[in-house]
Amino acid sequence: MNKRREISQARQQYLKRQKNRKIFVISMQILIIVLFFAIWQLLASTGVINVFVFSSPIKIVQTFGDLLASGNLFYHIAITFFEALVGFLIATFLGFLIAIILWWNDKLRDILEPYIIVLNSLPKIALGPIIIIWFGAGTKAIIVMAILIMIIITIISLLNAFLACDKDKIVLMQSMGANKFQILTKLIIPNARTEFLSVLKINVGMTWVGTIMGEYLVSKAGLGYLIVYGSQVFKLDLVMTSVLILCLLAGIMYGGVCLIEKLLNKR
Repeated sequence: MNKRREISQARQQYLKRQKNRKIFVISMQILIIVLFFAIWQLLASTGVINVFVFSSPIKIVQTFGDLLASGNLFYHIAITFFEALVGFLIATFLGFLIAIILWWNDKLRDILEPYIIVLNSLPKIALGPIIIIWFGAGTKAIIVMAILIMIIITIISLLNAFLACDKDKIVLMQSMGANKFQILTKLIIPNARTEFLSVLKINVGMTWVGTIMGEYLVSKAGLGYLIVYGSQVFKLDLVMTSVLILCLLAGIMYGGVCLIEKLLNKR
């Protein structure tokens, strides 16, 4: 009885330490953001930095308010977020599916491996003119650019995770009469869950890179369009505001992936 009580107290102390650590980490993260913007505003107000070139938090808030009042803010956010989300989902699904096919077929994997490596090293921006000709100067081209940025790294990462599965476990399942599909669904895919979640986190960043890259090339609306327009007319307040909104959207998407990870780890 006393031993159980000691274990219970030890667990409570451990949970308390974990809770305090989490509170400390979140507090420091908030403090860093507050200090960053406070120092930025201080440097701008004292003339240490050129407000025209570097903007300032106050000017960004004013620009944000102007965009909100004009009704254009959520229109541009919705377009960019839609493009990023669709690209993210399609690239992740296709990358996952192709990785399974390459794991399933050894010969096909050996044939395609050099081409996958070459495509991964190819600067995707070089394909921009071809993408525009094939898919037009619009949303399709932007989504395709986002997919190209993500899909190869998704294939490589997941394929390596599939191939890294313990061979002894595979032999054990084969000895028990399991077919290849059962090995895939019961062993290979569950074993790669951690790597899959890591790929999702990587793709969160990559989808915004691809989306904004595509909007730089062909967009007529979206946050990438605002950044290009702001730089062309030297409205650096608009550029900085758009960049900060992008950071916020990326953070929201990353939070969604972390929520999925938390739910899966509970199962």
